[in-house]
Amino acid sequence: MLKELSNQMTWDFGKGFTVANLKNMRQFYLTFPNSYALRSELSWTHYRLLMRVENENARQFYMEEAVKSQWSTRQLERQINTFFYESDLEQALITHLQKFLLELGRGFSFVARQKRITFDGRHFRIDLVFYNYILKCFVLIDLKIGDLTHQDLGQMQMYVHYYERELMNEGDNPPIGIVLCADKSDAVVRYTLPEGETQVFASKYKLYLPSEEELLKELKREYQAMEAAQPDKE
Repeated sequence: MLKELSNQMTWDFGKGFTVANLKNMRQFYLTFPNSYALRSELSWTHYRLLMRVENENARQFYMEEAVKSQWSTRQLERQINTFFYESDLEQALITHLQKFLLELGRGFSFVARQKRITFDGRHFRIDLVFYNYILKCFVLIDLKIGDLTHQDLGQMQMYVHYYERELMNEGDNPPIGIVLCADKSDAVVRYTLPEGETQVFASKYKLYLPSEEELLKELKREYQAMEAAQPDKE
Protein backbone atom coordinates (compact mmCIF):
# COMPACT_ATOMS: atom_id res chain seq x y z
CA MET A 1 0.00 0.00 0.00
CA LEU A 2 2.84 2.39 0.85
CA LYS A 3 4.48 1.72 -2.49
CA GLU A 4 1.26 2.51 -4.38
CA LEU A 5 0.70 5.60 -2.22
CA SER A 6 4.28 6.71 -2.90
CA ASN A 7 3.79 6.41 -6.67
CA GLN A 8 0.49 8.31 -6.56
CA MET A 9 1.76 11.13 -4.35
CA THR A 10 4.93 11.50 -6.42
CA TRP A 11 2.74 11.77 -9.53
CA ASP A 12 0.47 14.34 -7.85
CA PHE A 13 2.96 16.41 -5.86
CA GLY A 14 6.48 15.65 -7.12
CA LYS A 15 9.57 14.47 -5.23
CA GLY A 16 9.80 13.74 -1.51
CA PHE A 17 7.26 10.93 -1.15
CA THR A 18 9.43 7.83 -1.30
CA VAL A 19 8.36 4.77 0.69
CA ALA A 20 11.09 5.53 3.25
CA ASN A 21 9.85 9.10 3.66
CA LEU A 22 6.26 7.98 4.04
CA LYS A 23 7.32 5.56 6.77
CA ASN A 24 9.08 8.42 8.54
CA MET A 25 5.98 10.61 8.23
CA ARG A 26 3.80 7.90 9.70
CA GLN A 27 6.26 7.32 12.57
CA PHE A 28 6.39 11.06 13.18
CA TYR A 29 2.61 11.20 13.54
CA LEU A 30 2.61 8.24 15.95
CA THR A 31 5.51 9.58 18.02
CA PHE A 32 4.30 13.18 18.23
CA PRO A 33 0.49 13.04 18.15
CA ASN A 34 0.20 16.37 19.95
CA SER A 35 1.28 18.90 17.35
CA TYR A 36 1.11 21.72 19.90
CA ALA A 37 4.10 20.18 21.74
CA LEU A 38 6.36 20.44 18.69
CA ARG A 39 9.15 23.00 18.63
CA SER A 40 9.54 25.15 15.53
CA GLU A 41 13.24 25.66 16.32
CA LEU A 42 13.95 22.03 15.37
CA SER A 43 14.31 20.75 11.84
CA TRP A 44 12.85 17.62 10.27
CA THR A 45 16.25 15.97 10.70
CA HIS A 46 16.15 16.73 14.42
CA TYR A 47 12.78 15.03 14.67
CA ARG A 48 13.95 12.02 12.68
CA LEU A 49 16.70 11.56 15.28
CA LEU A 50 14.27 12.06 18.18
CA MET A 51 11.96 9.39 16.77
CA ARG A 52 14.70 6.81 17.41
CA VAL A 53 14.49 7.41 21.18
CA GLU A 54 11.96 4.92 22.56
CA ASN A 55 11.79 6.29 26.12
CA GLU A 56 9.22 9.10 26.07
CA ASN A 57 10.80 10.97 28.99
CA ALA A 58 14.24 10.76 27.38
CA ARG A 59 12.84 11.93 24.04
CA GLN A 60 11.23 14.96 25.66
CA PHE A 61 14.46 15.71 27.51
CA TYR A 62 16.50 15.64 24.28
CA MET A 63 13.94 17.84 22.54
CA GLU A 64 14.05 20.50 25.24
CA GLU A 65 17.83 20.39 25.52
CA ALA A 66 18.23 20.64 21.74
CA VAL A 67 16.15 23.85 21.74
CA LYS A 68 17.71 25.34 24.87
CA SER A 69 21.31 24.56 23.87
CA GLN A 70 20.73 25.11 20.13
CA TRP A 71 22.15 21.70 19.25
CA SER A 72 22.85 20.98 15.60
CA THR A 73 21.58 17.66 14.28
CA ARG A 74 25.10 16.26 14.62
CA GLN A 75 25.29 17.38 18.27
CA LEU A 76 21.88 15.90 19.00
CA GLU A 77 22.86 12.59 17.43
CA ARG A 78 26.05 12.48 19.48
CA GLN A 79 24.17 13.16 22.74
CA ILE A 80 21.66 10.41 21.96
CA ASN A 81 24.37 7.91 21.01
CA THR A 82 26.35 8.60 24.19
CA PHE A 83 23.24 8.18 26.39
CA PHE A 84 23.50 11.75 27.68
CA TYR A 85 20.06 11.51 29.32
CA GLU A 86 20.93 8.29 31.16
CA SER A 87 24.33 9.70 32.35
CA ASP A 88 22.58 12.82 33.61
CA LEU A 89 20.11 10.65 35.54
CA GLU A 90 22.92 8.57 37.00
CA GLN A 91 24.76 11.59 38.38
CA ALA A 92 21.56 12.92 39.94
CA LEU A 93 20.97 9.58 41.66
CA ILE A 94 24.56 9.50 42.95
CA THR A 95 24.07 12.96 44.43
CA HIS A 96 20.89 11.79 46.15
CA LEU A 97 22.56 8.63 47.52
CA GLN A 98 25.39 10.73 48.92
CA LYS A 99 22.92 12.96 50.75
CA PHE A 100 20.78 10.02 51.89
CA LEU A 101 23.67 8.14 53.51
CA LEU A 102 25.02 11.24 55.26
CA GLU A 103 21.58 12.02 56.66
CA LEU A 104 21.07 8.43 57.80
CA GLY A 105 23.00 9.16 60.98
CA ARG A 106 24.88 5.87 61.23
CA GLY A 107 28.47 7.05 61.24
CA PHE A 108 28.97 7.82 57.55
CA SER A 109 31.61 10.39 56.66
CA PHE A 110 32.07 11.48 53.03
CA VAL A 111 35.50 10.79 51.51
CA ALA A 112 35.32 11.13 47.72
CA ARG A 113 33.16 11.12 44.62
CA GLN A 114 34.40 9.53 41.40
CA LYS A 115 37.46 8.33 43.32
CA ARG A 116 40.18 7.40 40.85
CA ILE A 117 42.28 4.30 41.48
CA THR A 118 44.90 2.66 39.27
CA PHE A 119 45.09 -1.10 39.05
CA ASP A 120 47.44 -3.00 36.70
CA GLY A 121 48.02 0.16 34.70
CA ARG A 122 44.29 0.81 34.20
CA HIS A 123 42.31 3.67 35.72
CA PHE A 124 38.96 3.16 37.42
CA ARG A 125 36.55 5.49 39.20
CA ILE A 126 34.42 4.57 42.19
CA ASP A 127 31.18 6.55 42.30
CA LEU A 128 31.16 7.22 46.06
CA VAL A 129 33.57 6.50 48.91
CA PHE A 130 32.63 6.91 52.58
CA TYR A 131 34.36 6.09 55.84
CA ASN A 132 32.15 4.77 58.62
CA TYR A 133 33.74 5.88 61.88
CA ILE A 134 31.57 3.54 63.97
CA LEU A 135 32.51 0.44 61.97
CA LYS A 136 36.00 1.84 61.23
CA CYS A 137 35.90 0.84 57.59
CA PHE A 138 35.65 2.27 54.08
CA VAL A 139 32.34 1.89 52.28
CA LEU A 140 32.55 1.90 48.48
CA ILE A 141 29.48 2.47 46.32
CA ASP A 142 28.92 2.04 42.58
CA LEU A 143 25.66 2.84 40.83
CA LYS A 144 24.59 1.27 37.54
CA ILE A 145 21.74 2.27 35.25
CA GLY A 146 20.30 -0.78 33.53
CA ASP A 147 20.95 -4.48 34.06
CA LEU A 148 23.42 -5.64 36.72
CA THR A 149 26.14 -7.92 35.33
CA HIS A 150 28.71 -10.29 36.82
CA GLN A 151 31.34 -7.88 35.55
CA ASP A 152 29.89 -5.11 37.74
CA LEU A 153 30.10 -7.33 40.82
CA GLY A 154 33.61 -8.49 39.90
CA GLN A 155 34.75 -4.91 39.50
CA MET A 156 33.47 -3.99 42.96
CA GLN A 157 35.23 -7.04 44.38
CA MET A 158 38.42 -5.69 42.82
CA TYR A 159 37.84 -2.27 44.43
CA VAL A 160 37.32 -3.87 47.83
CA HIS A 161 40.52 -5.92 47.58
CA TYR A 162 42.44 -2.86 46.41
CA TYR A 163 41.31 -0.83 49.44
CA GLU A 164 42.08 -3.78 51.71
CA ARG A 165 45.66 -4.03 50.38
CA GLU A 166 46.53 -0.40 49.71
CA LEU A 167 44.39 2.01 51.73
CA MET A 168 43.40 0.38 55.02
CA ASN A 169 44.99 2.04 58.05
CA GLU A 170 46.02 0.37 61.29
CA GLY A 171 42.90 -0.48 63.28
CA ASP A 172 40.60 -0.39 60.25
CA ASN A 173 38.15 -3.17 59.57
CA PRO A 174 37.86 -4.66 56.06
CA PRO A 175 36.14 -2.40 53.52
CA ILE A 176 32.71 -3.16 52.15
CA GLY A 177 31.34 -2.53 48.67
CA ILE A 178 27.78 -1.83 47.64
CA VAL A 179 26.60 -2.12 44.04
CA LEU A 180 23.24 -0.56 43.26
CA CYS A 181 21.40 -1.06 40.01
CA ALA A 182 18.60 1.35 39.06
CA ASP A 183 16.14 0.37 36.38
CA LYS A 184 12.68 1.52 35.35
CA SER A 185 11.12 -1.82 36.22
CA ASP A 186 13.35 -3.01 39.06
CA ALA A 187 16.27 -2.19 41.34
CA VAL A 188 19.00 -4.41 42.79
CA VAL A 189 21.41 -4.01 45.72
CA ARG A 190 24.44 -6.25 46.30
CA TYR A 191 26.97 -6.11 49.16
CA THR A 192 30.58 -7.14 48.59
CA LEU A 193 33.20 -7.99 51.24
CA PRO A 194 36.71 -9.43 51.17
CA GLU A 195 36.78 -13.22 51.11
CA GLY A 196 36.08 -14.84 54.44
CA GLU A 197 34.44 -11.78 55.97
CA THR A 198 30.78 -12.78 55.65
CA GLN A 199 30.56 -13.58 59.37
CA VAL A 200 31.79 -10.08 60.24
CA PHE A 201 29.11 -8.60 58.01
CA ALA A 202 26.36 -10.67 59.59
CA SER A 203 27.36 -9.94 63.17
CA LYS A 204 28.45 -6.30 63.09
CA TYR A 205 28.17 -4.44 59.79
CA LYS A 206 24.43 -4.94 59.50
CA LEU A 207 23.89 -2.93 62.68
CA TYR A 208 25.04 0.30 61.06
CA LEU A 209 24.77 -0.16 57.30
CA PRO A 210 21.44 0.50 55.58
CA SER A 211 19.63 -2.74 54.77
CA GLU A 212 19.05 -3.86 51.21
CA GLU A 213 15.37 -3.06 51.73
CA GLU A 214 16.14 0.52 52.81
CA LEU A 215 18.42 1.13 49.84
CA LEU A 216 16.01 -0.49 47.39
CA LYS A 217 13.10 1.60 48.65
CA GLU A 218 15.08 4.84 48.47
CA LEU A 219 16.58 4.04 45.06
CA LYS A 220 13.21 3.15 43.53
CA ARG A 221 11.48 6.18 45.02
CA GLU A 222 14.10 8.63 43.80
CA TYR A 223 14.47 7.00 40.38
CA GLN A 224 10.74 7.17 39.77
CA ALA A 225 10.59 10.79 40.96
CA MET A 226 13.44 11.79 38.62
CA GLU A 227 11.92 9.93 35.69
CA ALA A 228 8.65 11.75 36.22
CA ALA A 229 10.41 15.11 36.49
CA GLN A 230 12.61 14.75 33.41
CA PRO A 231 10.17 16.29 30.89
CA ASP A 232 10.07 19.50 32.94
CA LYS A 233 13.81 19.64 33.47
CA GLU A 234 15.35 23.05 32.97
